[in-house]
Amino acid sequence: MNWDQIEGKWTEMKGKARQSWGSLTDDDLDKINGKREELAGKLQARYGKSKEEAEREVDNWANNL
Repeated sequence: MNWDQIEGKWTEMKGKARQSWGSLTDDDLDKINGKREELAGKLQARYGKSKEEAEREVDNWANNL
């Protein structure tokens, strides 16, 4: 799924993101609002991942939806 689709369906996608990354709060997911960069940044902050690792994880997640 591409990011335009994810962003457009973010209300539905929040649940799937929550399943993949349980440390993200509802408030985090609301602030992310379907933005790829915001999601990667939150993963960096919550899980201590490098920027590249977080971006790769987000891309893998999106490709498997």
